[in-house]
Amino acid sequence: MKNQIFVCIIFLLCHGASGGVADSVSVSVMEGDSVTLHTDVKTSQQEEISWYFDDTRIAQITGDQSYICTDVQCNEGTERFRNRLKLDHQTGSLTITNITNTDSGLYKLVILHSSSDSVLIFTVAVQGVPAAERDEIKRKSVKEGESVTLDPDVRKNLKNDLMTWYFTDTLIAEITGDQSKICTDDQCDERFRDRLKLDHQTGSLTIMNIRTTDSGLYKLQISSTNLRRHSISSIKSFDVSVISEYNSM
Repeated sequence: MKNQIFVCIIFLLCHGASGGVADSVSVSVMEGDSVTLHTDVKTSQQEEISWYFDDTRIAQITGDQSYICTDVQCNEGTERFRNRLKLDHQTGSLTITNITNTDSGLYKLVILHSSSDSVLIFTVAVQGVPAAERDEIKRKSVKEGESVTLDPDVRKNLKNDLMTWYFTDTLIAEITGDQSKICTDDQCDERFRDRLKLDHQTGSLTIMNIRTTDSGLYKLQISSTNLRRHSISSIKSFDVSVISEYNSM
């Protein structure tokens, strides 16, 4: 079995001085994935939203967006996350990209309202996996004119997963969890001209009548929002080499 990392996120919601526990949840992801911690609010309706990691401010945004900062912008000389934080300017939600075991710790969200404030605490525990396995790129070699299937080998949540395929950063195929949106070929991009087949159950992508110009890096982004207060995004990469029919003779 593949090694997995477990990012266990447990949160407690406190209103004013009540200190009441609203809910708790845990989630497991592969190391190197992205995790988004959601605020479930709109910044325009709040006076200020601040994020802290082990009591150090790492992100902040005011309701009118007159002040926004992340990581070193919030605390000069503090570069713990090194451009791996993304702050949603509309909701104040925080995304940690390429998460590592050094990101384990206490994350605190403080939301200031006009008449009260609330605190949301996330306890994040990360277990590491070998870097070689984490950064693995599957390699495929195929002869020109043949077909090749890129299988992400993941268990798909049909209701909540969004699976998006890219070729050299261009969208070529997409399927939503409930299949309300599916696109391939000219619906996403005309490069492959009816030569793509998307498996709606597994997310596997088949390239038919492959050409040498189809050589390159293919990426599958899997976004899951099956639990409240957080979402997970992972990337699967495939390096495809197409051998010319003339070279194979």
